[in-house]
Amino acid sequence: MTDRLAPYATDWRNSRGRLHAETASPIRTPFQRDRDRVIHSTAFRRLKHKTQVFVSPLGDHFRTRLTHSIEVAQVARTIARILRLDEDLAECLALAHDLGHTPFGHAGEEALDAAMTPWGGFDHNDQTLRILVNLERHYAEFDGLNPTWETLEGVVKHNGPLIGRAGEGIARLPATIAEFNLRFDLELFTWPGPEAQVAAIADDIAYDHHDLDDGLRAGFFSIADLEAVPHVAATFHELRHRYPDIEEARLIHEAVRRLIDLTVRDVLAETGRRIAAAAPRRVEDIRALDHAVVAFSDAMREKDSALKTFLMKNMYRRDSVMRETREAAGMVTQLFAWLMDRPDRMPREWLATAAQADRAGVARLVADYIAGMTDRYAQQQHARIEADENKKK
Repeated sequence: MTDRLAPYATDWRNSRGRLHAETASPIRTPFQRDRDRVIHSTAFRRLKHKTQVFVSPLGDHFRTRLTHSIEVAQVARTIARILRLDEDLAECLALAHDLGHTPFGHAGEEALDAAMTPWGGFDHNDQTLRILVNLERHYAEFDGLNPTWETLEGVVKHNGPLIGRAGEGIARLPATIAEFNLRFDLELFTWPGPEAQVAAIADDIAYDHHDLDDGLRAGFFSIADLEAVPHVAATFHELRHRYPDIEEARLIHEAVRRLIDLTVRDVLAETGRRIAAAAPRRVEDIRALDHAVVAFSDAMREKDSALKTFLMKNMYRRDSVMRETREAAGMVTQLFAWLMDRPDRMPREWLATAAQADRAGVARLVADYIAGMTDRYAQQQHARIEADENKKK
């Protein structure tokens, strides 16, 4: 497997290891083990019932965080294979990238961040790290999943450096990232390795096009409305001309898969140009650059921006979706306030930690508890506590 890797790929044989040393597996690489631990984690299973766009979707065919993560992994593996990168690391990062999301998507995160303002706020990327190094507690010798340095770097920095090379911005780092970095330096001033960059752009590709698919199937907008996004409209026109009798569901699927293919091909071409210009000889050369090497071309970036603008107006900001997200944000805000007042309402396994914590510690514990909830569990807990509160009146 390593024989086919590009010289600038992340080679598992040169991994910087794990915070807690472990005996190497005779049958799996370190990155395969990281991926497998993510798949077997509780946090990953919970993504099945966490919002992508729709809150607790009743339709079986709409995306959730879990199906989205699987689709991101598929795109990431494809790109990584063509670029001769480590597919297992790219897949692991794709599967792990949304572990820290709250119930109810971005609305839940914004509400929890606001509630946590006195105690350092809430950030889903920081929460993903908390899950990987602390909150998953299944192993006898350590908390968390004890991932490799490369996996942790990719999760934390997948969108680029978090601080400047001279340390600019270090004071604004989320708490878990700042604290963990003191124990296991993730070089927050550099770009991540190429596999993390692949996972990040695969996320962009997947959610744009699959939200387009979900929006059409939900009836939020029609194919005719997509004239506002020229490259998308052109794809539909071409298919209508070639297959004049095709039914709409098949037409939508065919268009979306072609648009994804078009975007992936653009990433491969642009990344090839950037790698040729940078001429990296090892993965450290990728990290030392002042820009990403895995990227859209300028032309595709404009097309991607046009599609995002369309989805923002016609889907994410749609009245029915906004109404759902407002209600969801209100639930998260109330849950936080109630549990801060009565942390003993949390499950038994949380109570010992809460009893020993100061106010800030209780707040972080409550945030961890709420962030780990699925949409439906949050709804159930809200209804239960609300009923208890109403009995007092």
